[in-house]
Amino acid sequence: MTAIKPRKPVPDLEVKTLAGSTWKLSDRKPETFSMIVVYRGLHCPICSTYLRDLDRKLDEFQGKGVDVIAVSTDSEARARESKEKWGLEKVPIGYGLTIDKAREWGLFISTSRGKTSAGVEEPPLFAEPGVFLVKPDGTLYASSVNTMPFARPNFGELLKALDFIIEKDYPARGEA
Repeated sequence: MTAIKPRKPVPDLEVKTLAGSTWKLSDRKPETFSMIVVYRGLHCPICSTYLRDLDRKLDEFQGKGVDVIAVSTDSEARARESKEKWGLEKVPIGYGLTIDKAREWGLFISTSRGKTSAGVEEPPLFAEPGVFLVKPDGTLYASSVNTMPFARPNFGELLKALDFIIEKDYPARGEA
């Protein structure tokens, strides 16, 4: 596994969405960034809280020119169940991220430990969380990759950071 460096091209990403379309990163034309939020899947109660927060703030991200998708390695059925159980109304949900593609993006992969505290069986393998901001030219601006469900970027803080980034034309950092 190799981390993707800021200012360098990211691997392409293509996933099916619950809306019935295919979301392909190379086809996106955001004003400022594409934001890819990788979540662990249906089995993760922390993902539920995290994505509900994103769902509430989606309009604010879009107002800053950010194209958002939440993606997991879950099947369509598990992704649909997540959307319904968690009450997600706005955020686009992609599913079927392959383990190989998750590794290509520098994500950590975990193995199943059986049923979670939420009573849902973990898949045999799944990606741990990550948030990626990708510039319209397909290069990485920023990323946060986790080894477990805790300590993810706060969406409210990220929205404030985007104001600064956009206003000051702040460059991507961490490229050396």
